[in-house]
Amino acid sequence: MVAIHNVTSAQRLVDFAKLTFGFNIDRLVITKIGGTAAQAGIPDVGRIAVKLGKSIMVLPDLKDAIELLSPRKVYLMSPLAEREIDYVDYKDNSLIVFSGIENGFTKIEQSLGEYVNIKGMKGDPGPIAYAGAVLYCTLALQK
Repeated sequence: MVAIHNVTSAQRLVDFAKLTFGFNIDRLVITKIGGTAAQAGIPDVGRIAVKLGKSIMVLPDLKDAIELLSPRKVYLMSPLAEREIDYVDYKDNSLIVFSGIENGFTKIEQSLGEYVNIKGMKGDPGPIAYAGAVLYCTLALQK
């Protein structure tokens, strides 16, 4: 499962949805949504999901997603994280969470899972580019 957390930009939400659905991910989890992302982004993402036969789940907070989905592992992916991992184990009900803002995850949010960066990623290319790199390494290269 893939999630975007704390997103306020409608365009960023739409771009993230197109990216995840492009990797053939069936369900996108969206948590802590606000601003234009909530007003304009959700309807747009909903239309995209229906056209592609995918689904979205919108929840108030990351804790709710973890409680309802009961993932085996939670990866909080951030180019700001000091701990690097070689790959993300996407199998067996793992939840890969990306931050929808440049500042990343709060300390409290970091405690909800493994706060990690993919090995070899230096600098912050922005949320969508980072998610693309991580998902490519996770889904395309590990088949």
